[in-house]
Amino acid sequence: MPSWTSYPEQAETIEAAERFARSVHECDRTGHDWWHVHRVARMVERLAREEGADAFVCVVAALLHDVADEKLNPSKEEGLRKVGDWLAGRPQMTEDERLHVMDIISTMSYNGGGNPPMRTPEGRVVQDADRLDAIGAIAIARTFVYAGWKGDPLHDPRIPPREKMTAAEYRQDKSTAINHFHEKLLKLKDRINTGSARRIAEERHRYMEAYLAQFGLEWEGEA
Repeated sequence: MPSWTSYPEQAETIEAAERFARSVHECDRTGHDWWHVHRVARMVERLAREEGADAFVCVVAALLHDVADEKLNPSKEEGLRKVGDWLAGRPQMTEDERLHVMDIISTMSYNGGGNPPMRTPEGRVVQDADRLDAIGAIAIARTFVYAGWKGDPLHDPRIPPREKMTAAEYRQDKSTAINHFHEKLLKLKDRINTGSARRIAEERHRYMEAYLAQFGLEWEGEA
């Protein structure tokens, strides 16, 4: 397990959140596995320092953010109840901290791009860290893992990317792995909240564009 020595008074809570997240995500096959959570938690530490956000709240929210994910639960409400029950058993946290973590987790998902802006610096940091894991080299790998799990094809030129969709359509309708870049991943750069995350997103976005250009050439037998 990683060391949380930067939070000596809160390390027990963070380590408990890590164990809980591992128990939920260790066997995941959708690309929302423990290592995704680990990367997001480490990134929020970096962004919180640069943005002056409460790192403890950010780290706990990052570790728990996908426990409530709709893709991994019968409903969003049931997932949030699971997180809320876990937080209720953490007397070391203040009520404000618990409510803040719940607010972040309940409002940070992409959901087709229709969610309102995050209300706090901590929410913006956690959302940015999660979105950064959906931009760049790792994001490309995660896209194909998720498409394979859903049963979506790699690419089909006869299926155009969807321009507009409801949250339910975004989650449930059939698409392709390559379409997912156009429907979500290439849009994330312009939905980043903080300056520190935006600099990272710009470079990762260019990497994805170069990959897609090469993919197109290979698909047509031109490279």
